[in-house]
Amino acid sequence: MRQHRRTLRLLGSLLLVAMAAPVAGAAPAPAASPTPLDRVIPAPASVAPGGSPYRITRGTHIRVDGSRETRSVGAYLAKILRLSTGYRLPVTTQGAGGIRLRLAEGPFGAEGYRLDSGRAGVTITAARPAGLFRGVQTLRQLLPAAVEKDSVQSGPWLVAGGTIKDTPRYGWRGAMLDVSRHFFTVEQVKRYIDQLALYKINRLHLHLSDDQGWRIAVDSWPRLATYGGSTEVGGGPGGFYTKADYREIVRYASSRHLEVVPEIDMPGHTNAALASYAELNCDGVAPPLYTGTEVGFSSLCAGKDVTYDFVDDVIRELAALTPGRYLHIGGDEAHSTSHEDYVKFMDRVQPIVAKYGKTVVGWHQLTGATPAKGALAQYWGLDGTSAEEKARVVKAAQGGTGLILSPADRVYLDMKYTKETPLGLSWAGYVEVKRSYDWDPGAYLPGVPGGAVRGVEAPMWSETLENSGQVEFMAFPRLPGVAELGWSSAASHDWERYKGRLAAQAERWDALGMEWYRSPQVPWGAGGG
Repeated sequence: MRQHRRTLRLLGSLLLVAMAAPVAGAAPAPAASPTPLDRVIPAPASVAPGGSPYRITRGTHIRVDGSRETRSVGAYLAKILRLSTGYRLPVTTQGAGGIRLRLAEGPFGAEGYRLDSGRAGVTITAARPAGLFRGVQTLRQLLPAAVEKDSVQSGPWLVAGGTIKDTPRYGWRGAMLDVSRHFFTVEQVKRYIDQLALYKINRLHLHLSDDQGWRIAVDSWPRLATYGGSTEVGGGPGGFYTKADYREIVRYASSRHLEVVPEIDMPGHTNAALASYAELNCDGVAPPLYTGTEVGFSSLCAGKDVTYDFVDDVIRELAALTPGRYLHIGGDEAHSTSHEDYVKFMDRVQPIVAKYGKTVVGWHQLTGATPAKGALAQYWGLDGTSAEEKARVVKAAQGGTGLILSPADRVYLDMKYTKETPLGLSWAGYVEVKRSYDWDPGAYLPGVPGGAVRGVEAPMWSETLENSGQVEFMAFPRLPGVAELGWSSAASHDWERYKGRLAAQAERWDALGMEWYRSPQVPWGAGGG
């Protein structure tokens, strides 16, 4: 019996040794260490690491002041953290320590913030709720990627010690989603909004009308949505947003501190409208619905008064649904509209936008007419766009027109990465990750006054994209770089340093269940999916 016990003890000891021994060829498990403060995207304006990290525990509270806006940001943060930590994380106005969100006057501007972290807790301070929200995105990235999962993870949940002071370079940091070539549901748009918010994007530009589909209900012209919205590229069923749907998108975007900028593209890109109402055509004959991908063949009739009644009704109803400041009127690729008619059309339409309390945004072809005072022109040309066209845009900027920079061969997210990319187009060339990041918006168009550049925007056209996974594959990993171009100082832009920070984001995308492109230009680590 004694010998039997000794044998059992020996076998037990050997088993323990075997369990403790490293597997041959396996790397030892790293000790838990917090993400360095300078590893986030976009790069913060100022980072001062130091001191002990803060650890989120079962006893952590999220402390807010009494304002509804601060409570909302606190509730947003708590919802993210509760799923992965399993902690209660009550949002409260009482107590000390923990995670504190506070509004206070300071050198923050509308979106800046300060994040202080130490053993006792994390405090995010901002002058406006949007700044608190941007600071929360930084806090998310300072936590392990597993914090993004929707099931309880093991942690530990450490935030590196030190201070971040951060303000954006540009006030316009946008992303456009084309819901006209292919229709995306409210839930799909919300999913994209959440992904944009993580990288401090603050504008969602919705391309709501085009040749292939009209996507917003207009009570005074109901066939626009019910008939004009009934198809999409390839002949699918299309779809449209009811006014309640659109309000929900606007509400959700606002809860993530994004402003929705709706676009009704005109006078070209209008076949869905022309097919819906014969009287909008110069010859009074409605064309068939269109499901192809050609451009430049359609035009509203600039010489008919009913055209401007139509535009007035659409803008009036859309402006009433949109609390944001801007309304985009398109204006690109109007190849079937004479220059004279184009100028006449824009001269009559821009005042309608102003009448309903909105500021005009148009594609940069708007500078071929006379942009309204305060209007913004969105430049989508290429490095190789003609000097004449660039000069016209520069002259408009020198005259007071603000610019949003969206050069197609840099930040059009629907461009293929390489010729092997299974999705996207290539008319602007192939746009790999480095090319989309490695340029300076402030110096892109020589002669443009510095103050004329209002920011950057990454358009996503949907001729080849039908679902959220395909949108994500084309947006990531390029979108975070565009966000950094808009937020971070020009001095911080350095591809060699950036690509390491970008590689670290992959584990977070995996945790969020996103699709993404594994660019060979980026040193993806073992956690990169």
